[in-house]
Amino acid sequence: MQDLWRLSAADLATLVRSKKVSAREAAKAGLARLDAVNPQLNAVIDHRPEDVLEQADAVDAAIARGEDPGVLAGVPVTIKANVDQEGFATTNGLKLQRDLIAREDNPVVANFRKAGAILLGRTNCPAFSYRWFTTNLIHGDTKNPRDASLTPGGSSGGAGSAVAAGIGHIAHGTDIAGSIRYPAYACGVHGLRPTLGRIPAFNPALPERPIGPQIMAVSGPLARTVDDLRISLEAMSARDIRDPWFAPVPLQGPTRDKRAALCLNPGGLATAPEVKAAVSDAGKRLERAGWTVDVIEDTPPMREAVEWQIKLWLGDGYEAQLEMAEREGDPGALACLRGNRNRVTPMDQANYAKALTRRATLTREWMLFFEKYAVLLTPVSGELPFPDHLDRKDEDSFKRVWEAQLPQIAIPFMGLPGLVVSTGLVGKAPVGVHIVSGRYREDLCLLAGEAIEAGGVPPSPIDPVG
Repeated sequence: MQDLWRLSAADLATLVRSKKVSAREAAKAGLARLDAVNPQLNAVIDHRPEDVLEQADAVDAAIARGEDPGVLAGVPVTIKANVDQEGFATTNGLKLQRDLIAREDNPVVANFRKAGAILLGRTNCPAFSYRWFTTNLIHGDTKNPRDASLTPGGSSGGAGSAVAAGIGHIAHGTDIAGSIRYPAYACGVHGLRPTLGRIPAFNPALPERPIGPQIMAVSGPLARTVDDLRISLEAMSARDIRDPWFAPVPLQGPTRDKRAALCLNPGGLATAPEVKAAVSDAGKRLERAGWTVDVIEDTPPMREAVEWQIKLWLGDGYEAQLEMAEREGDPGALACLRGNRNRVTPMDQANYAKALTRRATLTREWMLFFEKYAVLLTPVSGELPFPDHLDRKDEDSFKRVWEAQLPQIAIPFMGLPGLVVSTGLVGKAPVGVHIVSGRYREDLCLLAGEAIEAGGVPPSPIDPVG
């Protein structure tokens, strides 16, 4: 069977479990695709073919013994370079961490292994995973396979680029301010930011994270189909007590009326006409699928959530982050921190207390909103995917980028799930919609996402375009 790398994860796993295809064949196809297109993209920055084939042979042996190989049996996946994978450096895009070799797996990596997935390679991210652009001083630039002049997104830019180009069927990413959702948007695939606590995560090789990242950062999947996101979520969310925020909540919640809210300008966002058209089209797709869609003027507070999110993310330990960025010397990381200094400092005890207090209040407002609506549709960004490295062009461009990303930055402050579904192309630039729901209701995001996906998506996987 040819071109196994083109298949969905669900279809490939079915073939492997039924012994119509071996996990080794799937792994060899994944490695061949990586070799063919990664030199143009630099999406994967570390991989070990012999290890990949050994993993595949272990899956085939389990199947031969009559054991259940797992929901992702024989499916090649990629892992972002900011989480621990035994035997690999957790660089997080940093020269400073080139020798930080993990001695054990992050829970999300361990869960992929338990599910029978084949860990194909490590994907690139910007230094410190700060930006919506993917370049650093240790691994270099990652390119968008749809248009090399556009950002592949960030910080999971390598993940988005890889899965769009057929390097792996599922890509692991992390998200504190859009780092799963924006690469999915920019590369024309789908990406799910799950609820805080849904997928366990912990890096044994690194110091414990401050409270801001603890309550806002998550791991999640990027994939070419919504169904592949669903089975990825099942695999990645297995119990692991090393994450104290992990919550064993059922993946399927109570049935809800199919009622959605649609907001084109959340928080007064100046949304580009092409983006408005895509969000409106997503709403029409839902209506054709039997949903009621209410167009609303605004959502519960997003702008205030954004300000507190950035303070907790960058303001907590700001001087220590800046000192480390200066030692690294990465221009993008320094631009991120210096450009936000006045926005996030001082992060004193009073601001800290107020941030956590306001988080409770704003989360309550959002949860009450989702008592009325199953899901909310918004722009992913106020703009189509940015020209690459736009945030480093000048001060106005930096501000433009941070303003456009408002919907992505806001949602993590409340710990809510968000799904990006790619719906089409404007020229070469992908466009899509952001679907948000209440805590632990990824199932509702995915339900709406499948209905929207059925109306058409950009072709994928694709060969890289210069």
